[in-house]
Amino acid sequence: MKLLFGHKKDDLLSRLKKQDPAAQKIFYEQNVKKFLSVSRSYINDLYQAEDCLIKAFCKIFKNIESFREEGSFDGWARRVVVNECLNFIKSHKTVFYLDEVSPSYLEEIHEEEVSFDFNAQQLLAQLPDNYRMVFNLHILEGFSHQEIADTLNISTAVSKTQLFRAKEKLRKIYFQQQKQLKNEHV
Repeated sequence: MKLLFGHKKDDLLSRLKKQDPAAQKIFYEQNVKKFLSVSRSYINDLYQAEDCLIKAFCKIFKNIESFREEGSFDGWARRVVVNECLNFIKSHKTVFYLDEVSPSYLEEIHEEEVSFDFNAQQLLAQLPDNYRMVFNLHILEGFSHQEIADTLNISTAVSKTQLFRAKEKLRKIYFQQQKQLKNEHV
């Protein structure tokens, strides 16, 4: 069992379920940077991402009894952070999806990941919100296109199209930045 500040992970979880403030502080300190990164991958504005993160931690601590211990606690907590970010985005209606989908266009979609050598968060921040959300949910969170469609109230075809367009945009940004770096070093 992994030790967390001298405590077993199971012990920390049982203390969290008892609403122990010291355990909450330990959990917060161990996860705040990681979860802020998750939040920032959905929300560009740092202050809004931090607000979502604080709300997510409050929900984690308040609703910890709903964790059934069927999977990892870290995975459950991460899902709370993602859901809080999605709720924020939905409530601010900042994302619009276009249903312009041709079947032949979707057949060309390949499930390959984009690889890059520099800060992924900065790269993702350059994507439009709709592309970034679908990309994050599919690539980073492992959602299926049906799960994304259900979560965002869009069709699976739109989810696939948005993912394809996100990958294409990431490739374009990446190659533009590589070309720019080459030109600077000449």
